[in-house]
Amino acid sequence: MADLVTFKAGRKVAVCIPGRDEASTIARVVSAARHLQGAGLVDEVVVVDDGSSDGTGYRAAACGARVVTSGTGPGKGQALTCAVAATEAEILVFLDADVTNLFPGFITALVAPMLTNDTIRLVKAAYRRPLHGRPEEGGRVTELLARPLLRRFFPELAKVSQPLAGECALTRSTLDGIRLADGYGCEIGLLIDVYRRHGLDAIAEVHLGERVHRNRPLRDLQPHTDAVLDAVLARVGTGALPACRAVTPDSGE
Repeated sequence: MADLVTFKAGRKVAVCIPGRDEASTIARVVSAARHLQGAGLVDEVVVVDDGSSDGTGYRAAACGARVVTSGTGPGKGQALTCAVAATEAEILVFLDADVTNLFPGFITALVAPMLTNDTIRLVKAAYRRPLHGRPEEGGRVTELLARPLLRRFFPELAKVSQPLAGECALTRSTLDGIRLADGYGCEIGLLIDVYRRHGLDAIAEVHLGERVHRNRPLRDLQPHTDAVLDAVLARVGTGALPACRAVTPDSGE
């Protein structure tokens, strides 16, 4: 830890956490970041309360985070944009608010490559994702949509273990000229944008072991899939899939 604090060399590190109705888990995530704030590795913990109705912001503030409200409308990408605007830190760490087993080592692992290697622009988390206790069954949107899209359009990125990981770190300068995609397309959009601007060597992965979070029912994943699809297609110059034309038996086709 002391070595990493030395490697900061005066740079500031901010942990940015978007959260909507995550009152049951936000305290653990904030507390992990605050632990490192006390150790001198993290300088600021910013939580963006994205329209919560369950006291998420109150609990985050009670744990010592600076809580701000997204002013650009609801959505994960919008909340992260708000978090970036709320801090002047040179190194930004993004964390999801619903992780139930997050501990300070998650953050330390993400920050270390940013502090020790100036060529790294983006650090992505890699991890195992259980689903209701079943090993490796999590990440349904990743495996059924995100990875096939990357294989088709950005094959070098198909090797990234968790392209939709909410846990990542980046330098502020990396965001110059990059607009985070709205909603749940922000992670894959950022991954593609950094790759296209800086190349694969600018992206690092760190393995965090097992990540446990609130798994949503399948029916609730449609907004995620729509946003991921939109973000990828926008970056291949398509923007939207063509509408299907119905074919009837007597149409001659």
